[in-house]
Amino acid sequence: MSAQPNSFSAEAGTGQRSTAQSLSVQWTALQDAASAVGALAGLAPEKLTPQVRNFPALIKDVGGWRFELASEMIGDLTAMMRPGVTALLAVNARGQDATAAAITLWREFHHARNSVLALVPQGGDMGPRRSA
Repeated sequence: MSAQPNSFSAEAGTGQRSTAQSLSVQWTALQDAASAVGALAGLAPEKLTPQVRNFPALIKDVGGWRFELASEMIGDLTAMMRPGVTALLAVNARGQDATAAAITLWREFHHARNSVLALVPQGGDMGPRRSA
């Protein structure tokens, strides 16, 4: 990997809709960064589950304090990943082995991401309850 993701964060807008869009952009950038870390760690590409892929929409539907906490936690994940990926790419660019560090960052990311995903209540086998 020689290219660093352009940005892990999005400009915060005004209103709930802009915040939800910003969250979605940040979430996607984090997944891309995690893929880069996984590649540097020598891990097989992760197959994203529907829960991971649809998280921004799911948490938006939940709303309230869970949405606010998810926004903060995603910001924290961004703050963790940005310098980590930068350091891994710098080590890799020098021709040094970054595998152990990449695995450590991947594990930290995966653990933190699971905490964020836990903010969406389980809805049974058919997913969260939705009503019109």
